Amino acid sequence: MSFDRFGRNIHYLRISLTDHCNLRCVYCMTENMTFRPNAELMQDDELLLFTRLFTELGFDKFRLTGGEPTVRANVVELVRGIAATPGVNSLSMTTNGVLLKKLAVPLKQAGLQRVNISLDTVNQQRFQEITRWGKFEQVWDGILAAESAGLTPVKLNAVVVRGFNDGDLAEMAKLTLHFPWQVRFIEMMPFAGQTDFQRSQIVSEAEILEMIGKECGHPALLNNGILDGEARLYRLPNAPGTLGFISSVTQPFCAGCTRARLTADGKLRLCLLKEKEVDLLTPLRSGASLSDLKEMISAGIWQKPWGHDLAKGEVAINRMMSEIGG
Repeated sequence: MSFDRFGRNIHYLRISLTDHCNLRCVYCMTENMTFRPNAELMQDDELLLFTRLFTELGFDKFRLTGGEPTVRANVVELVRGIAATPGVNSLSMTTNGVLLKKLAVPLKQAGLQRVNISLDTVNQQRFQEITRWGKFEQVWDGILAAESAGLTPVKLNAVVVRGFNDGDLAEMAKLTLHFPWQVRFIEMMPFAGQTDFQRSQIVSEAEILEMIGKECGHPALLNNGILDGEARLYRLPNAPGTLGFISSVTQPFCAGCTRARLTADGKLRLCLLKEKEVDLLTPLRSGASLSDLKEMISAGIWQKPWGHDLAKGEVAINRMMSEIGG
């Protein structure tokens, strides 16, 4: 097992397959975004090697992210290789859903277990405004395809942006009245590139609950408020689905963090909202031994910070969200 200096068992790795994306969401990146050349990113054999090293260090839960992971070339075979790695007990993906109509069944057959799908609104016009390039029907078809393929439980991630989709939250919540999905409202977090916009547009969990309560009735808190992963869960009356709240800014959950991240260019990032990283890809390509790489990973995990310092005004500016993997 891998422990940090605070005694937390770090066993959950989020792997960014690419920094590339087929959308340009306003809270994530600029419309004229440029991405790293593929040669600077982890290649398939390198990514599979790192997966094996992390499992040998006690990591058993893996989530594939981006950018947008489904635009990665050979993504199905890559998933197959990761799923077949001894020690990988949980394998999921966060995706914008655009390509899931085509990929849901192959990904499930390759060993992917679950998906989280980004959906910030059910208003088609607003969806296009937020994503800039997106078509709502593509994502909706992808959600239904994921459910049909058995990539369940389906979780929908809505980043709440003041002035963009905060008026649509009740309609998003109503999805749980008709589907056994978890609709998750995520506070926008400040990162490089869009920092000023992100800071000014945060909508807190308390505000969201009030908005939903006015239209749908007050949601009931579940599990005495104990987090399900990162989300605090609620349920509307008689709903088959649930509501989740990920309030990283106003109600941080750093004490229970078990996560680390591997960026698409092979950096071990120890906290989403902190800049400290450990370069693993350069040493690998320079001939470092597997035991040396494992020691670097273990040393990095030990130095994982307690949590972010947004309350002190510290914001990570060395990467945009799409370059980290969420």
